[in-house]
Amino acid sequence: MKKTVLTYGEIMGRLSTVEHGRLIQELPGIIRYNFAGAEANVAASIVLLGGKARFVSALPKNDLGTACIQHLRGIGIDTSCIVRHKGRLGLYYVEAGANQRPSKVIYDREYSAMSLVEHSEFDWPKIFTDASWLHLSGITPAISQQSAINTEEICRLAKEQGLSISCDLNFRKKLWQWQPGTSPKELARKVMPKILQYVDILIANEEDSGDILNIHAENSDIETGQLNQQAYVKVAEQIVRHFPNIRIAATTLRESISASHNNWGAMLFDAKTKKAHFAPLNSQGQYAPYEIRAIVDRVGGGDAFAAGLIYALNEEGSSPERALQFAAAASCLCHSIRGDFNLSSKEDVELLLKGNASGRVQR
Repeated sequence: MKKTVLTYGEIMGRLSTVEHGRLIQELPGIIRYNFAGAEANVAASIVLLGGKARFVSALPKNDLGTACIQHLRGIGIDTSCIVRHKGRLGLYYVEAGANQRPSKVIYDREYSAMSLVEHSEFDWPKIFTDASWLHLSGITPAISQQSAINTEEICRLAKEQGLSISCDLNFRKKLWQWQPGTSPKELARKVMPKILQYVDILIANEEDSGDILNIHAENSDIETGQLNQQAYVKVAEQIVRHFPNIRIAATTLRESISASHNNWGAMLFDAKTKKAHFAPLNSQGQYAPYEIRAIVDRVGGGDAFAAGLIYALNEEGSSPERALQFAAAASCLCHSIRGDFNLSSKEDVELLLKGNASGRVQR
């Protein structure tokens, strides 16, 4: 990747319990603090894979904002276009599930700097310098009306500059609260189509597609882990038919046997060839998901997939099929790493793609 990928969104403080403790069990007490957020997660992973990423956001004018910027710079992310603004640093709390107890997320992000900043406060000419790609998600427009306006504006400007745009739908029912009298799902269905008209590559899991686009995968139940892989092809076909600007529709395929045990894979539909690809594949070329039996941290797995897909699609000579295989492997590895950022290198991902999945010590 020679040109820069822009990611636009909010980064927060992530507070998580030690191991698999519950908040009511661990507080008061020791709690982990990291920086995380969907678009920042993508930027970090792209850089760690060997690409270039510029994170566009707003952070408060205090030491928390400064510490966050220093952390991102330490990874290698371009932070030169982050606006320092009034407001606070948003927070979210993660309670890691285990076995039959699901993970839980609590948001505390009202009046954050990112929810208050206006699009006119960003230096857009500087932001688009040497950029070829913009990535965003459905989380950013969910945090405030102003943020929804900003997201649509950056998409419009990016298209004027000729950038490719990717979007992860990422419906969060605990957000989308900024229009009283309108349910989160109704509000998302009003806002997101305006943004999707600019999008080239859409990532949406089965829940996102149903909640925001009202397109459902038949004979699949995310609560029981029952997935009908071919139904996702039909979902993708409907998406690109409704939004003809979308040239790739991809989805992760998570079979949730328990909080600690998931089967993991992905599907990509190429609108140009009208062909669907699945990953990973067995030696006979059939879909055979990764079996992740001892999840360390599943939060950020979808962002690792998005980053892997963007990185691989921008590699010279890469195909959508190759990009999908790479993205599925990258996101599989993310489940073994604590925190939202996928700290896997390109070499780590390539080893898994070659079949090195035993976890043996590398000496």
